[in-house]
Amino acid sequence: MPGSHSRPAMRVPVLDVEVELKWISLVLMVFQNTLLVLIMRYSRVYANDGVLYLTSTAVVMSELFKFIIAITGTFHESSSISKGFIAHLKDEIFHVDTIKLAVPGLLYTVQNNLLFIALSNLEAAIYQVTYQLKILTTAVFSVALLGKHISSLQTISLFILTAGVAAVQLSQESFTKKETDDESNEQNPFLGLICVLLACCSSGFAGVYFEKILKQGRKVSLFVRNIQLSLFGMSLGLVGVVARDFEKVNSNGFFQGYNKVVWTVILVQAGSGFVIASVMKYADNILKGFATAISIILSSVISVYLFDFRITLLFFFGVVLVSMAVFLYGYKKKAKVEDPPSRGYTKVNTKPPVYRPQVPLLPGKGKHTV
Repeated sequence: MPGSHSRPAMRVPVLDVEVELKWISLVLMVFQNTLLVLIMRYSRVYANDGVLYLTSTAVVMSELFKFIIAITGTFHESSSISKGFIAHLKDEIFHVDTIKLAVPGLLYTVQNNLLFIALSNLEAAIYQVTYQLKILTTAVFSVALLGKHISSLQTISLFILTAGVAAVQLSQESFTKKETDDESNEQNPFLGLICVLLACCSSGFAGVYFEKILKQGRKVSLFVRNIQLSLFGMSLGLVGVVARDFEKVNSNGFFQGYNKVVWTVILVQAGSGFVIASVMKYADNILKGFATAISIILSSVISVYLFDFRITLLFFFGVVLVSMAVFLYGYKKKAKVEDPPSRGYTKVNTKPPVYRPQVPLLPGKGKHTV
């Protein structure tokens, strides 16, 4: 209408949206990881009905559920695409970019096998401490592959975080420790240490490589990325079932020990793929390490009420270290306000002028002031 004034639509800066998504994804990861740890422990200890489910089959089912969720999300996205769902899916999945995701998938599989060998040859306490070195390897690969700048204060905070997480994990291990003196004679500590160090390098490289693909690779939705990941995850998971639990599956079936709690674990685990992908896209692997550390502490505190977990002095010390690391990593020094350089500026006298009244003199004399 004439005379009416319409206000322009307010646009939210892209940077602000990405910052919000970063913190939302990190908070979601803390709660999702905490929930997963608690439900998984409950499913293995209290809700098994005398028959334990096979974790290898649970991994395959979680990847299948993730695939179904991702396909559904992609179908919803393709409703606005003229090419249609099948053509859109074909263009996105059968792409050279998909092959790149085979690298982290294979590395995670190698990592899981290395950790299995490490656990078989190391004391649990040594394993828990050395495996936290993955925090430092992640930082190293973030600098090498992504060119990320880490200040000296942030570097110190990462070492503190490593020590804090190790302390918290050790306190949990002392709570669930079992006698393994008979098995310790067959252990090879040197082999176990080599395997856990290789697993730390594999974990750091795979995580940063995946982050590089999400941030610097072809721009596709998180649903498509999870379809690609779940295809590799299901394939490698089935290989793990055959390699580790073929006889058990052949004897008691694929779904042995499954109940409502186990299916809940599978659903939560499937959702973790989307949360982790969001963290990789909007945050980074280092912040993911901090979120994981916070979730470990949170799940331990809740375990006091659910599983009779006892908080020890070592656990409290670890919490203090993790809190200190979080503070130091996010700490930024305030810039000092300095006077501008004199070059290129005109110096202005800010002193108030002094009033000097003029006194008239006789003709022929000069003008004087008092």
